[in-house]
Amino acid sequence: MINKTNPGNFFEDFRLGQEIVHATPRTVTEGDVALYTSLYGARFALTSATPFAQTVGLERAPIDSMLVFHIVFGKTVPDISLNAIANLGYAGGRFGAVVYPGDTLSTTSKVIGLRQNKDGKTGVVYVHSVGVNQRNEMVLEYMRWVMVRKRNLDAPAPEPVVPQLPDSVPVTDLAVPYHIQPGQYDLARAGSPYLWEDYEVGEKIDHIDGVTIEEAEHMQATRLYQNTARVHFNLHVEREGRFGRRIVYGGHIISIARSLSFNGLANALSIAAINGGRHTNPSFAGDTIYAWSEILDKMEIPGRNDIGALRVRTVAAKDRPCHDFPYRDAEGNYDPAVVLDFDYTVLMPRRSAA
Repeated sequence: MINKTNPGNFFEDFRLGQEIVHATPRTVTEGDVALYTSLYGARFALTSATPFAQTVGLERAPIDSMLVFHIVFGKTVPDISLNAIANLGYAGGRFGAVVYPGDTLSTTSKVIGLRQNKDGKTGVVYVHSVGVNQRNEMVLEYMRWVMVRKRNLDAPAPEPVVPQLPDSVPVTDLAVPYHIQPGQYDLARAGSPYLWEDYEVGEKIDHIDGVTIEEAEHMQATRLYQNTARVHFNLHVEREGRFGRRIVYGGHIISIARSLSFNGLANALSIAAINGGRHTNPSFAGDTIYAWSEILDKMEIPGRNDIGALRVRTVAAKDRPCHDFPYRDAEGNYDPAVVLDFDYTVLMPRRSAA
């Protein structure tokens, strides 16, 4: 009998330059938006209200940046990270065309690097993934690297190739879909009086609130994004694993942190770029997530006086309030409570727009 099931790719199955077309295009619906809101309670006005979105030049309320990320990312899991031990990081992420309910998203990936680990049991796979809509317009591209198990420990190691990863996405490469006429941006409806000019490089913001992860919520999220990684949904297997329980999908933590950041960054219309990110410790159901942010850079967008860009680091911690901004110690080691170190760029109205 021919085995018709797919066990997923192991490290030795990947080849440098390999191109992968991921299965199951996904048409995003209003139902997805409602589920996403119920999971994270995001309050950003842009993605919550069509009349508000129209004041910044969009036709209607768009899909949240991170919901786009999760759907594009979820397509890649069966081929890239089904047999992963850990998703190690992100770089060079850039959002493109605005996504609305009714758009259909699909993803392809290219292997851009391979490096077997010294233990001979695992290796790191670097991929560049691109999500497009039904018109073949790029909605998101990013690079990530994943530690993947070997199936055959005797398989020879490939020649190591580690790609050069960008430190950040240049402001000139950001897609800026918003056009705000002077005086049209409603600060009261947006939920904050603070605009691009009001933030300073080095400023730190404690987002104050905490959210406890429920077992049902992170499981619903994993299924919503069609993420098939066993570590997230198969308790029968994970009970015998390293932690004895299911690990929460790292993107779930990013969305919680993004929602918490409303309290302090309410006018961050959307995420324009993912400069880098690391899931520094695992999270589990029952953990309470807090977050804080630091303004890393403040950038003018060429030719625009209605919109500016802020480069932000948001750090999430479990079971630890962030009033003292937990991060790294003098040796560069992460505080044990830190579960996410996320470096990204947001678009924010300038004072002339309000």
